[in-house]
Amino acid sequence: MSAIARRRLVALLAVAAVAFAVWLVVSGGSADQRGASVEEITIESEAVGRSLPVTVVTPEDAAEDAPLLVFLHGRDGNEDSGLVDEMFAALDDLGHRAPVIAFPYGDEASYWHDRADGAWGRYVLDEVIPQAAEAAGADPERVAVGGISMGGYGAYSLAAEAPGRFCAVGGHSPAIWHTAGEAAAGAFDDAEDFAEHDVVAAVGRQHEAFTQQPLWLDAGEEDPFVPGDDALIAALEGAGADLTASREPGGHNSEYWNSRWGDYLRFYARSLAACDPA
Repeated sequence: MSAIARRRLVALLAVAAVAFAVWLVVSGGSADQRGASVEEITIESEAVGRSLPVTVVTPEDAAEDAPLLVFLHGRDGNEDSGLVDEMFAALDDLGHRAPVIAFPYGDEASYWHDRADGAWGRYVLDEVIPQAAEAAGADPERVAVGGISMGGYGAYSLAAEAPGRFCAVGGHSPAIWHTAGEAAAGAFDDAEDFAEHDVVAAVGRQHEAFTQQPLWLDAGEEDPFVPGDDALIAALEGAGADLTASREPGGHNSEYWNSRWGDYLRFYARSLAACDPA
């Protein structure tokens, strides 16, 4: 990447960070829950060594032993970032097909992978999933994972860590970089950590981790992560993955994500309904 292109990317990421901060301000707390129950549980995490909150949303019409969607927030987000009107409306529209949704807290910039300050990937796999499922009476075997930005990267990283664990994997404007030098500060501990958790390279090393379930990857046409996302799409398509990829008008911001909640949740509900973990 040229110096000019790199400066342009840094500038775009700065704009994206401001847009995401605005989304955090307007999300959570005042949304119409459409009859869903919202519970906060606390996980005493051995993987991370901290007490961490998880918001668990159970739809009003959820079936007994409903499937579970683990949805990962973006950088500087929190466990309440997804509690917006559009999410609750989309969940309500699914009726009895709606999954329970667990929104875990992943720190400001964990990027949801095991690293020096904590085993954030293991935290989701070994602690969030079983404890959120137990709290809501959800099925701990029928699980999908998705997320926005940092969380979208995290969803694909977790798929690589646990092949066959998820019924579906979704990345919504996922934060994907080609090299460690392009990555945002704090996203990885160092170049070695980036290489270990490079999801594009992981597709080539272990394509079976990405070909056992439906995948989703979308981004706005003006999203600064489009080059990295395109590289991941090409790798997944080359591996023969069952991938739904789309590029719609919009940027890396709340207006884009909130307009897509219906599409996102229909994808997860459809994939979970067809999933047979046995």
